[in-house]
Amino acid sequence: MATTSRVATGILSEAQAAKRAEILDLLRQAYWMEMETVMSYLANAENLDGVRAEEIAEALSADVEEELGHARRFAGRIKELYGTPPGSLEFTAEQTYLQPRDDAADVRGVIEGVIQAETGAIEHYLRIIEACDGVDWATQDMVIEILRDEEGHLRQFERYLAEYS
Repeated sequence: MATTSRVATGILSEAQAAKRAEILDLLRQAYWMEMETVMSYLANAENLDGVRAEEIAEALSADVEEELGHARRFAGRIKELYGTPPGSLEFTAEQTYLQPRDDAADVRGVIEGVIQAETGAIEHYLRIIEACDGVDWATQDMVIEILRDEEGHLRQFERYLAEYS
């Protein structure tokens, strides 16, 4: 840590250093999940073709800005907790299910990939919320807000998928 806390209690205190380290690890993972989603959504939005793909591409493009905003919030909170936001050399791609399709008209495959990404984010954010309970209300509150956005994205793409069923 570059800075030493002057707070005697709470998540910034030295007494909570181990819990803070746990939460920082979870926040770094959340940051990378959001950054990878930005890349995947951007690529898929540009790659999709077809009349039915237009609405999905527009929704993905709109979500890019929101997901980038989430990543910024995670990076800011990491810094506030005496951590360092991760740099690109720490990135490892995991979203195999959300890679742009060779068939640019495979709208259903993209929708299913988005649902998988949003479901993974929701599950991870619930872990963060649980880890923060009773010790880091500021992070918990921020993640609850982001969780609400992700649940909205999930429901939106579940509705899109229902149209393809």
